[in-house]
Amino acid sequence: MYEKGAASGGIWYWNCYPGARVDSDTPIYQLFDKELWQDWTFKERYAGWRELRQYFEYVERKWDLKKDIVYNKHVDGACFDEKRHQWLVECSDGSSVYCRWFIPCIGFASKKFTPPFKNLSEFKGDVYHTAVWPQYGVNLKNKRVAQVGTGASGIQCIQEIGPHVKQLTIYERTPNYCLPMNQRTLDPKDEEADKKSGRYEADMKKCYETFAGFQYDFSKKNTFDDTPEDREKFFHKLLIELGGFRFWLNTYKDMLYDQKANDEAYNFWRRSVLKRVPDQKKAELLAPEQPPHPWGTKRPSLEQNFYEVVSLPHIDIIDVNKDKIIEVTEKGIRTESGIVDVDVIILATGFDSVTGSLAQLHIQGTGGGTIADHWKDGTRTAMGIAINEFPNLFFLYGPQAPTAFSNGPSCTQAQADWIEKTLEMLRRDNITRFEPKEETEEDWCKRMKEIWDASLFPLAKSASNLCFSSYARLLTPIQVLVSRK
Repeated sequence: MYEKGAASGGIWYWNCYPGARVDSDTPIYQLFDKELWQDWTFKERYAGWRELRQYFEYVERKWDLKKDIVYNKHVDGACFDEKRHQWLVECSDGSSVYCRWFIPCIGFASKKFTPPFKNLSEFKGDVYHTAVWPQYGVNLKNKRVAQVGTGASGIQCIQEIGPHVKQLTIYERTPNYCLPMNQRTLDPKDEEADKKSGRYEADMKKCYETFAGFQYDFSKKNTFDDTPEDREKFFHKLLIELGGFRFWLNTYKDMLYDQKANDEAYNFWRRSVLKRVPDQKKAELLAPEQPPHPWGTKRPSLEQNFYEVVSLPHIDIIDVNKDKIIEVTEKGIRTESGIVDVDVIILATGFDSVTGSLAQLHIQGTGGGTIADHWKDGTRTAMGIAINEFPNLFFLYGPQAPTAFSNGPSCTQAQADWIEKTLEMLRRDNITRFEPKEETEEDWCKRMKEIWDASLFPLAKSASNLCFSSYARLLTPIQVLVSRK
């Protein structure tokens, strides 16, 4: 195993910005192996980045993995050798290695996105990106801060630093439909009792059966099957009492498919936000009367006190759709309405997500082109796990799979189980070359389009929407070309 970072954890090695934590609750944000979870208990319902690092260290010890991992090892690219039926993998330190099976596990968010702001390099203050936050931390106390972006990392960062900075100016493109996290510490005795009672195993098993790989799924009812009064009680229970993603993924089954049903959900959510944001101007920016996209067609973020923090008097919000960023100056950010002088700029602008991670590597297939070339006219994969003209290659948590709309461990483990069974079969039958056919990609794209077009997802502009798929299809047969020794 080659790892670019200095320790295991992937995104949880790099993610150390203020407030960074998961949005899947215990016990499902971990590996579903009893050998691991029976001796490990998280301290919080939603684990923070420090505890997640401890968890990965625990997994390494438990499974004795360090002997198989090379850290600080960056893969630049790879080329398939038809004579050997192997990949030649090349690294940035000049080393290379041949392998029969090549499995990039870099996910969909490993290539940070920095907006092309004019004169950004001219800024005399400090610039930080949430994707590569300094491991030693940053002291922002009493600083004037500008933050660009209100995605998941942006929301977490704002609610963490907001009370401590002198001034915070938030540059928002699209409001985030945040949901209450309902964070709490966990009682170790209660968790041990849940393990013994079978709750952990039941929750993890359920993750393989639900729409998004969580331990709960949509209601069997449609929105208007209930009376307005019962609907209000149901929404209140999901959003306020239970918290987390329940309001998104445990709600009425037609919410993501029927616009009127979706409007009901949005209007309830909006009313809940307006109660927490007394400033009408801020409230309209955070929860506009006319939603920019259907509710739930972008992954919402979980918050603990975000709306209270942004309501503080020293925090401003600028809508960049109406007041565009013109350039960065030596002292701050200039929009069409003027300049805001700051000491620090935080870019919470995320990643060149979904396809960017794989496409950034120079992985050359049998057709002579790279993965980026293969996708130049549109993303095409076989089951979101393999690519035609790239034999003996499997990838996890990438495009055309549940990925950004799922619980990460559920998605990756479903895919890893499939890969493991496939490799066992290939070794047993002495198959040395394994490649999905072009018609498999076409069939997969057709299946996804049918699901996609039946939903409200196409009405939202989001790179992560490329991940939309159905869990049930992860285990369908795949047409392949194989070669034996």
